Amino acid sequence: MDLEKHAQQQPPAPPLPAEPALRASDADRDRIADILRDAVAEGRLTAEEHAERVESVYRAKTVAELEPLVQDLPAPGGGARPAPAPAAYDPVDPSAPAAAENLVAVFSSSTRKGRWRIGRRTNAFALFGSVEIDLTEALFGQRLTVINATSLFGNVEVRVPENITLRGGGTGIFGNFEVDTLEAHDPEAPVVVINGYSVFGNIEAKPKRGKRVADLHGRVRKHLGH
Repeated sequence: MDLEKHAQQQPPAPPLPAEPALRASDADRDRIADILRDAVAEGRLTAEEHAERVESVYRAKTVAELEPLVQDLPAPGGGARPAPAPAAYDPVDPSAPAAAENLVAVFSSSTRKGRWRIGRRTNAFALFGSVEIDLTEALFGQRLTVINATSLFGNVEVRVPENITLRGGGTGIFGNFEVDTLEAHDPEAPVVVINGYSVFGNIEAKPKRGKRVADLHGRVRKHLGH
């Protein structure tokens, strides 16, 4: 009896501490950004919705903050994708590696222009420097191209042809983030999305008048005499 009385007088065990929230990594943020990128390209999200969610992605500190941003969207590879149609650009194998190109300017300048093939993703970083990306003569190997721009006391400028779709979403803190959005008449025209974060700096994306992306398939056929 004494043992039973003693057991009843024991205070209840303290609750187990809650597991700490798992911190989000850059790979976690990129995964969510990729899902949002596909969603805006497929028309599941508007440009405004995409911009709002992308901004939340790069502000998120934990995985729990990221998941609600894509709860209403299909997982990568989980839904049927539309069949590719003939496009006004030079398509590449979608299974090819998609390594990002990095353009960095620290107390310096970095320029990418002329006839070059832009990949699916480009990262631009300017710290007391200047990055210039000119896509007016670039070869688009895919319909969707994403440029992630960061400017700290620096400048990032992107110039695109007039006949593509240009969208963007970002933040300027004591700085400037400006994207002149475009909607191409051709539904298969390349889409360029600018994600940016500027602190005491400038990020700007605009069309370059008089510059238009060419039908590369037609050029190739003409060159080969077909």
